[in-house]
Amino acid sequence: MLPDIQHAIRLQVLDDRIGSLQKEIAELPKHIAEIEKKLDSHQRRLDVDRAALAANLKDRKRLEGEIQVNEQKISKLKTQMMDAKTNDQYRAFQHEIDFCQSEISRCETEILELMTQSEPLEKNVKAAEAALAIEKKQVEAEKKQAQEKTAADRNEIAGLNQERGGIAKEMSPKAFSEYERIRKGRAGVAIAEAVNGRCSKCNIQLRPQFLQELKRGDEWMYCESCKRILYYNPPQSFDDLVPQSVRG
Repeated sequence: MLPDIQHAIRLQVLDDRIGSLQKEIAELPKHIAEIEKKLDSHQRRLDVDRAALAANLKDRKRLEGEIQVNEQKISKLKTQMMDAKTNDQYRAFQHEIDFCQSEISRCETEILELMTQSEPLEKNVKAAEAALAIEKKQVEAEKKQAQEKTAADRNEIAGLNQERGGIAKEMSPKAFSEYERIRKGRAGVAIAEAVNGRCSKCNIQLRPQFLQELKRGDEWMYCESCKRILYYNPPQSFDDLVPQSVRG
């Protein structure tokens, strides 16, 4: 196999890994944005429950205030009733007292209803606050992991690019230029192995004569379909795979 072909194979391995790492780096911010969006949604839901609970408590205090006002009115009316001069005045005071008592009864009924409504609201708020606290810690932990992973990926990319630069210098300028041209025009994949008589990338069946020439490995050859550089990696024999000491 030509040295430039061997170098191109190694370059493709490095470029595949670099591409995978770059994709991972690009996806991490999206993942963080998604979990932060979910966290914001839970926070808004908690805010709604808190607002509903606050409104419930406000209404109860308002009704308690109305009860207090009506109780004070009743007390004054009863005092005034004692000074009534006529039956009509007495009945008028009694009518006002009855009205105040009915208002107190109405307020007490509404307070009971609000208290019934507040119980599940309080439970929801407490449960949501606890869950949100846990979720915030998880999000912060994931963000930290993402930052650490991104840093590690970038360090690995730097090392791979350094190795890539060394390999590029060992290739002939024409071979490296050809590799780069095809890689950029074929979705990052410049070279493919011929496996079972087919191009491993586009799966086209290779012509028998073409395959025989490819197996010689003495020139650069290209897939007649996808135009990528093709190489043939002959299978290893048993003698090549098994050490001499094992073969006896």
